[in-house]
Amino acid sequence: MPPAIALAIDVLSWAALLGGGALCVIGGAGLLRLPDVYTRMHAASLIDTGGVFLIMLGLALQAGMSMVTVKLAIIVAFLLFTGPITTHALAAAALHEGVKPNEGATPRGGEPSKT
Repeated sequence: MPPAIALAIDVLSWAALLGGGALCVIGGAGLLRLPDVYTRMHAASLIDTGGVFLIMLGLALQAGMSMVTVKLAIIVAFLLFTGPITTHALAAAALHEGVKPNEGATPRGGEPSKT
């Protein structure tokens, strides 16, 4: 493989790895910062799924075309199927237990939204 292509793959891989890591950190901050259980589940489900997808993409680029890439693709498919199902089950269980969505919620340390 020419050095220019190898460098481009390395740059794309590291960009995906860093972007995925940043999304996971943002999702973790959302879990701490958001006001109620439903918005926290939203942050955990969407942001962390995107973060894991980018991390797996970066790892697949590093691995090249090999059995490792196939295994990473299977892991991503598993996470894309189970993530929304898990979030829906948790939200349904919380609603069943009587946890109400907090419509006028004020985030910790913030002002209520005017929208």
